[in-house]
Amino acid sequence: MDEIDASDFRHRVKAGFGAAPAGLMRLVYPPVCSGCGIMVGQAAALCSACWSTVRFIERPYCEITGLPFDHDRGEGLVSPEAIAHPPLYARARAAVFHDGVARRIVHGLKYSDRADLAAMMAAWMIRAGRDAVDDSDVIIAVPLHRGRLFARRYNQSAELGRAVAVLSGKPFLPGVMRRVRATRQQVGLGLKARQDNVRGAFSIAPEQGQRLLGLKVLLIDDVLTTGSTVEAATRALLRAGAAQVNVLTFARVASPGEETLYA
Repeated sequence: MDEIDASDFRHRVKAGFGAAPAGLMRLVYPPVCSGCGIMVGQAAALCSACWSTVRFIERPYCEITGLPFDHDRGEGLVSPEAIAHPPLYARARAAVFHDGVARRIVHGLKYSDRADLAAMMAAWMIRAGRDAVDDSDVIIAVPLHRGRLFARRYNQSAELGRAVAVLSGKPFLPGVMRRVRATRQQVGLGLKARQDNVRGAFSIAPEQGQRLLGLKVLLIDDVLTTGSTVEAATRALLRAGAAQVNVLTFARVASPGEETLYA
């Protein structure tokens, strides 16, 4: 079962459960905080205590990489790293830092079958990356290799991409980009190892590339760490004919150093 078929199957199952009366579903599955698990008023929400700990990413940040500066340097500024080593993508945006409650939310979506979190996460992403969303024509999610997709049952980035598409009105194109090489988990790898790990991992079939010609793509992933994965995916999209790639993730890892707001 490929990625698009797996996603379609999952949504049919969810639609079936959705036919049950809402009151009955809330009685059987009462809504709990997505951060700590205490009961809350609505599903896929945070309690006030967890909400207060989330570190949202706000300006000032590098207009290309989206990495926050240590102090306000004015609008439109670019970090020295982005000038010295410009990324292939036009801009990258993320909603929150990948720690605490935000990290638990990511893990819930990624490893605990909490696809219901995608709508909340997508709303945060659109708020943080409105400029990237508005400057894009279509949405594509970073794909999983079929082996990992089979193990996880769904692609968390595709769930986010679909939710961003629903909220933004931009078309979502599942199945256009494929992960053609199984890669190691990026966790624990250094920058060079991460780059080598994902080099050549993504591909776009020629017939699918026709759907990208001259378009600006919004590339969706769950977490931005070193940028190695989105750089490799961006390279594949540009080679296939996309005019530009913007990156939007739910979270990003804050790198230590004077150019970051948080060590």
